[in-house]
Amino acid sequence: MFIDRRGRLARRASLITTLAVLWLILPASWSAAQGGPAGQPAPSPQPLTAAAGIEPSGQSATVMLSNRPVAVLRARVLGRLPSERAAGAERLLNDLVSQRITGPVEVQTLEGSRLISVGTHRVFALTPFDVDEVSGETLDEETTKVVGALRLALAEALEARSPSLLLRGGLLSILILALGSFLLLVIARGHHRIARRLIVAAESRVGRSGTGSLEVLRASRVFDFSRGVVSLVSLVLSLLVLYSALTFVLRQFPYTRPWGESMRAFMLSTLSRLALDGVAAIPALFTVLVILVIARFAIRLLQLFFKAIEEGRVEVRWLHPETAQSTRRLATTLLWIFAAVMAYPYLPGSGTDAFKGASVFIGLVLSLGSSGLVNQIMSGFMITYSRAVRLNDYVDIGHVEGTVTQVGVLSTKIRTPRGEEVTIPNAVVVAATTTNYSRFAIDGVYMATSVTIGYDVPWRQVQSMLLIAASRTTGVRKTPEPKVRQSELQDFYVKYTLLVCPEEPERRFQILSTLHENILDVFNEYGVQIMSPNYEADPEGLKIVPKERWHAAPAKEDK
Repeated sequence: MFIDRRGRLARRASLITTLAVLWLILPASWSAAQGGPAGQPAPSPQPLTAAAGIEPSGQSATVMLSNRPVAVLRARVLGRLPSERAAGAERLLNDLVSQRITGPVEVQTLEGSRLISVGTHRVFALTPFDVDEVSGETLDEETTKVVGALRLALAEALEARSPSLLLRGGLLSILILALGSFLLLVIARGHHRIARRLIVAAESRVGRSGTGSLEVLRASRVFDFSRGVVSLVSLVLSLLVLYSALTFVLRQFPYTRPWGESMRAFMLSTLSRLALDGVAAIPALFTVLVILVIARFAIRLLQLFFKAIEEGRVEVRWLHPETAQSTRRLATTLLWIFAAVMAYPYLPGSGTDAFKGASVFIGLVLSLGSSGLVNQIMSGFMITYSRAVRLNDYVDIGHVEGTVTQVGVLSTKIRTPRGEEVTIPNAVVVAATTTNYSRFAIDGVYMATSVTIGYDVPWRQVQSMLLIAASRTTGVRKTPEPKVRQSELQDFYVKYTLLVCPEEPERRFQILSTLHENILDVFNEYGVQIMSPNYEADPEGLKIVPKERWHAAPAKEDK
């Protein structure tokens, strides 16, 4: 009991002594705050009352000098809030700077508190309650930081009143701004020049190789992508130049120097963090690289294998040459997906919320659009592996006739004889009836045209005239030979159908038009009336062909 009482008495004595010292510096700060005469001695301190004390206030205020933070005050001293203490210290520091009193900055220790003075003037005190307990720093560490910041702020405040130094900073700023403008101009010109060179190089390469069309290349998104990459790089370089120039200019003037230092510290910390993260990710990136190299090697082998099948150098029972290209694309896609799945855990940041959110978004998009997408993709597989249509085949799909120009994953494109391009979804192609005129074009695929002739004209004569018209038509094959069929016996006429094989199926419309012209000419030459589609009144007399007219010209008698 006696020992505890003596300890409490000693702590109370120490606190009273500290309060007395703090009270000594308060009148000086208050006198400066009230605008007392510069250089006049501070009034004599008043006696310390027993009710005065130091306690945490729950607030904080920062002592600022030349836009630079010097100290953070958190304690209430003798009833004065931290904001009042900070305002008094700032006014005193500004008065000292105006008198060009900037040092020396000294620290005195009095019973657990630290008195900070400039020259012979005590500016403010740091108490144990001014230290942030959460940060874990001690009063001595905080005092060291405050003294360093105060010395720097005083030096910058004195520099701000030096016209020669300000003029030097302004000249350097103008020089840096001019250099930055020049660099921006170089980046802009280099951006346009590099973009043009990329386009010219791509066109030149395609022209020399002959593997593609320049029109198709210009219509694609390859040039847009390359221009976008170059624009992105130039934008990043431009922002870096602007950021660096602004940082340098801000650091040339005392008032804006803290902003420039914070910007520089942010850039350096960001670059260092990225560099450290990149170094730490090297083992994982090496694993990703190994996976990609293995996948690329396997894909290369698959491409060589399927290319040999497509060219007929390798034959396998389960794959046809015309489906080799589609199978190669499918296998390549699946292999790349498998490689991406294997490499995903090794990507830096794969376990972060950003990657998880992106994965959820991609899954949501796929789930919302999967029904129609999967239907079209599966229909494309059916078209490919059923070999119903191939590139450059002349087909009729759902009453759309033309040449197949593309069998894609989602749709099939057809170029009609009129020069139109028709895009048909693969699901529609699968559901519609497809007529392929090119599949057996080597053996001969017939196309038909019909005329109706009255019963009074010998059928042999009509057959001969139709064959003459076919022989006069350019583009009609001689082998297999044209054929004539009596397809119908109607009430008033006979329907004759002429079957011919076009040499080029894609020219069916032109050949058929020429054939019709020749039919009209031949029938006019021999005075035979074409009754298509019908007529209203019969001529007088029987509509029969006498036997002596069965072989009327140009028909020949049967041997």
